[in-house]
Amino acid sequence: MRYVLYNRPGSDGIAEEAAMALAGVECRVESLTSLPNEPLCARIGHHHDWGQVPVLELPDGATLSERSAIMAYLAQQERDFRDRPHWRVPHMAGFLRWCMLLCVNVYKGILRRIYPNRFWVSRDRPGTAADTGSDAVLLQYVSDTTEHRTYKAPLSLQRATGAHAFSLGDQMSACNVIVAMLYA
Repeated sequence: MRYVLYNRPGSDGIAEEAAMALAGVECRVESLTSLPNEPLCARIGHHHDWGQVPVLELPDGATLSERSAIMAYLAQQERDFRDRPHWRVPHMAGFLRWCMLLCVNVYKGILRRIYPNRFWVSRDRPGTAADTGSDAVLLQYVSDTTEHRTYKAPLSLQRATGAHAFSLGDQMSACNVIVAMLYA
């Protein structure tokens, strides 16, 4: 296999797994088992300092993490990831724009809304998550604000691409797989 994708069942790495399968890019999936919120550092730490998946091992043995980086790399390196029947990246600039918007703004916003304590440190107890008192009020404010901003981002995509069947035109691309993963 040219690529190895490290992933965990139930993780958002399903987007890379599905995109590579739909594009016909050969990849072996290394399934790591753990519970949600359980660090994968022991199994993946040598590839990703935070112990997060997905991580893509490249043919030369180097590794790549972060969804937008993985998708951009594949779109640049793999012809089948850019151009196949029913699967196309017609304009790299548009692909990068929407891939980054979806991966950074929307996905991270969803995470902040669902798991706000991951992104907040207590003012009263440095080094701990906020969960009580004034921190809890601020945490709720951040969560609500994040929800508002997160759900505005896909409207940009819809306004820009609403005349097309898919996010980059008349054929599906990895951006559509990311949208499906975010929706699910």
